[in-house]
Amino acid sequence: MVRLIGNFDIAEEVVQDSLLVALEKWPVQGIPDKPGAWLMTAARRRAIDLLRRDQRYAEKLALLERSTMPPDAPEADDRLRLIFTCCHPALAQESQVALTLRAVAGFTTQEIAAAFLVSEAAMAQRIVRAKRKIVEANIPYRVPQGAELVPRLDAVLAVLYLMFNEGYLSRGTQVASRRDLAEDAMWLASLVARLLPDQAEVLGLVVLMRLHLARSGARFDTAGEIVLLPEQDRSRWDSAAIADAVEVLNRAAAMGAHGPYQLQAAITAVHARARSWRETDWSQIVALYDALLRLTDTPVVRLNRAVALSQVSGPRVALGEVNDLAISLAGYHLFHATRAELLDELGEAALARAARIRALELCQNPAERTLLERKLRQAPGA
Repeated sequence: MVRLIGNFDIAEEVVQDSLLVALEKWPVQGIPDKPGAWLMTAARRRAIDLLRRDQRYAEKLALLERSTMPPDAPEADDRLRLIFTCCHPALAQESQVALTLRAVAGFTTQEIAAAFLVSEAAMAQRIVRAKRKIVEANIPYRVPQGAELVPRLDAVLAVLYLMFNEGYLSRGTQVASRRDLAEDAMWLASLVARLLPDQAEVLGLVVLMRLHLARSGARFDTAGEIVLLPEQDRSRWDSAAIADAVEVLNRAAAMGAHGPYQLQAAITAVHARARSWRETDWSQIVALYDALLRLTDTPVVRLNRAVALSQVSGPRVALGEVNDLAISLAGYHLFHATRAELLDELGEAALARAARIRALELCQNPAERTLLERKLRQAPGA
């Protein structure tokens, strides 16, 4: 609909309207043989109704009325076009990522704002400005070719990474994880990898996603509670998928263009190949985090490195590094949860409890909240 209309707001509205009609009619009439084509036809009719009310869109209306919808919408091609349209360099990169999460992944403005640690109102304005810029700059709806392609790649990968993370462990209050969203992100990343087979970072992101999903069967117990990595039953991990992913990672490494997604995938691969928590090569993981910091020095990367460092140099050294992040990560629940774990190891029960309470105040994910509540109940003196 964006391709046909050239307007994000109208396209979004008519698609939402067609979905609402489907929710009303399909339970009564049954799901059509080709639901995608049904939805596209409904959206097209709704778009014609809307455009007839606005003479500014007379040319678009004529084009839409003459158009014919294919029986099966080419979803893969259309979604890639939409991703690369949203990630045009005329937009600031944060706007590129935000708009793509809204238009392609279907994130709410609230979810996107949480991912960027900004207010919902500020994010809404950013998305509106990005949509307007695409129309005003007449940005074409297509996958770029040749030299135009690679400059958009960082934003495309950032979108898919955030999309996967939201699916793997949701920031929302309703569900702990959204596996369908995580798998969708991996599918789209695989499409980009087929489009750009010589881009090592694309392969690195695909590997990172595959490794996480290969271990996902052991992440939650039968009650839906999170099982932390030290306690996971590693026999439930998909060893064949892990081996395949490591092979792809080696192929990416041979290209000689190392980047942050490959390094994150390498860290995950060390965990995935370890037979137990105790046998994990923590020194290698710390070294990989050091390499990652040289490329992308962020507070979250430093926090994750500190967790690995605690296994090499002990909790006191790690706590010192975590405390240095107190200002930059004050609103991040995992900062406080990590501090609580390290303080527990050092026998500082009261401080650990205070940190865990703060983590619970900031956390929305139901499974993470249950874990924090259980740890609070089990703590000495609770």
